[in-house]
Amino acid sequence: MSNMLSDLAFFLKQAVLQPKQTSSLVPSSRALAKAMAAALSPATGPVVEFGPGTGTITRAILDQGVAPADLTLFEMNPAFAEELHSRFPGVTIHVTGAQDAPKHIPGKVGAVVSGLPLLSMPRSLRREIVGAAFDILRPDGFMVQFTYGQNAPLSAEGLASLGLRAEKTTKIWGNFPPAQVYILRQADH
Repeated sequence: MSNMLSDLAFFLKQAVLQPKQTSSLVPSSRALAKAMAAALSPATGPVVEFGPGTGTITRAILDQGVAPADLTLFEMNPAFAEELHSRFPGVTIHVTGAQDAPKHIPGKVGAVVSGLPLLSMPRSLRREIVGAAFDILRPDGFMVQFTYGQNAPLSAEGLASLGLRAEKTTKIWGNFPPAQVYILRQADH
């Protein structure tokens, strides 16, 4: 319990010090993290996480059997990145925005897991981030994203413009605020 409280204190400090890089006032719950990682396994291959924050979802990804060497994180906040580096040895961390992923990922990955609150971002940035995810994904790869509310991470026209479809999966009531998990795939897969 004290580790969870220290994570919350660290997260709140970063939210105050770096409000543009920390889009929430509380980190994701373990229940949300588990739901976000549920579709992953060692067979998924390389996985990329956007916006890992304090690493709650990162831990759940590793708990699904994804090897640290197969996990790459994109975290804009240098303090979070430093903490993640010490907590998760063997994981690759890039201190830059998710939209820069195609510049850093040489091959195709099996999944992108995003802890970014896309619906609170400008529409153009939202599309840029989702587009970057699908630039690095294999054709059969998928993106896992949550939202606070009932709306998909992109509008129907936004999904169509990128050739994607969104599948609503688990609603996590044990998160503050409650979160809806979506899996995005290429429309033809």
